Amino acid sequence: MSASTVSAPKDARILLVIPTLNEAKAILPCFESLLRDPLLRDPARATLVVADGGSTDGTQDIVRRYAETSPIRIHLLHNPDRIQSAGINRAVAEHGDGFDLLLRCDAHAIYPADYATALLAAFRSAEDAVSVVVAMDSQGTSSFGRAAAWVVDTPLGSGGAAHRGGRASAYVDHGHHALMDLTWFRKVGGYDAAFSHNEDAELDWRLRAAGGRIWLAGDVRLGYVMRSTPAALWRQYQNYGAGRAATLIKHGMRPRLRQMVPVLNLILCATALAIAPVWPVALLWPLVYLAAVLAVTVVACLRLGAIGVWSGVALVVMHMAWALGLLRRMIGFGLRSASGRVSLMQRDGG
Repeated sequence: MSASTVSAPKDARILLVIPTLNEAKAILPCFESLLRDPLLRDPARATLVVADGGSTDGTQDIVRRYAETSPIRIHLLHNPDRIQSAGINRAVAEHGDGFDLLLRCDAHAIYPADYATALLAAFRSAEDAVSVVVAMDSQGTSSFGRAAAWVVDTPLGSGGAAHRGGRASAYVDHGHHALMDLTWFRKVGGYDAAFSHNEDAELDWRLRAAGGRIWLAGDVRLGYVMRSTPAALWRQYQNYGAGRAATLIKHGMRPRLRQMVPVLNLILCATALAIAPVWPVALLWPLVYLAAVLAVTVVACLRLGAIGVWSGVALVVMHMAWALGLLRRMIGFGLRSASGRVSLMQRDGG
């Protein structure tokens, strides 16, 4: 199959999948935003699967109650592996027969009223696309979250990624996952269930390696709710960094410059602080970085008011956590590889 043969049937059936784990606060707003679209309210065209990783906060009860009055069928699927990649794969395996397209959704997202309809139109207009991805407009529910949402969509926050606040429609290497051709999804083996983060970018790499093309629908906007505390954002971005490292390792990829900038910054800052007692001039780099963060904070305060002071904190958290997550995974892989080579040499008498 080549990408040029992809086309959505006139009455394409859509399988919606939402992976969840303790999303009691977010799942109802997500449902309500999705089901504003008439296409997704049509039981002949759409079915929703919630792949739950064992929530303990009442998420499953909320899903069951909502399913009782939902205009479309909602399946609550137990995901023993807990992570998103495995849950989506399981949903496709158990409920995907008879469907043409996979609409991957996230409990933390707020969807526009015509989301699926607009995605389907984009899918049909980009005739050789196997996947349509979208840009995200970040939002927040706390003072910290709103400041983080503003700064993440700036070049310093996202490194200029096309799907972070971008407006142009174009073929891309990666974007926030939305609508995918299920035949292609199965063809490349679905998500790698070993990935807890960055599974979407890893799948995009395999889709493109197999000859597929990915279209960013810049006019379809997705609202994404940022983590509401520095600690939660730190955990999220450390996992993002580790996930990116796993993708680089798996496919032998070279990281892009924008991905290496936070890593180089972390190394330079840590090194400078370590050697500053004997060479104070080394503090120049951390001071330059601090000045950049303060400049962003000032702009944020002018745009957002007092809550803008959190933007600098969020920026540092995202940079350092992502870089640390990537470094730890890469170093761990290097140590395991070195240990394996030593063991092999010892076994072979080398």
